[in-house]
Amino acid sequence: MPEISRFLGIVIGMFYSEHGVAHFHAVYGEHEISVEVEFGVVYGNFPPRALRHVLEWAALHKQELLDNWELARQGRLLNRIAPLE
Repeated sequence: MPEISRFLGIVIGMFYSEHGVAHFHAVYGEHEISVEVEFGVVYGNFPPRALRHVLEWAALHKQELLDNWELARQGRLLNRIAPLE
């Protein structure tokens, strides 16, 4: 999974081969979720505090995530996105 951001021990990435709605993956230790960019729907389980950080970050970077989704669909290199500070 190409990494696009990393913060507070959370790794964010997108896969090139996935279809459907724009989404990204987040990994924190043994936990993994996928999050739909448009509406923030979460699939999987994450510790509550880590989930809050991921959703806050996603809201701040929604357009960048959508841009990266389009790049991934075209098979192009993804842009790094600033971490949550």
